[in-house]
Amino acid sequence: MSLNINSDYKNDSNSWIVEISGELDVSCADDLKKELDGNIDNKFSNVKIDMSDLQYIDSTGIGVIVGAMKKLRKGKKDISILNAKDNVKKIFKITGLDQIIRMEG
Repeated sequence: MSLNINSDYKNDSNSWIVEISGELDVSCADDLKKELDGNIDNKFSNVKIDMSDLQYIDSTGIGVIVGAMKKLRKGKKDISILNAKDNVKKIFKITGLDQIIRMEG
């Protein structure tokens, strides 16, 4: 399975919604990194990553999200994870990232 990325900037909430589905692993993490980095640079706003349809995430995928979080926080913006499945939430909990990244839904 591959990773699908759909992103949309919401003017009304000054946030950027990134929907990812499939599997986020070493084979496709660079695709998400390019999407996040490019859009963070162009539209410096809060980022919400919707993981409703994400089936799997590995440490490389987690690293991309942490990198985006650091970049955003330098500019006083933040990142949130929306609607993650239990197996994905478990990875955030095991790594302790659920304590520093807002998990919603």
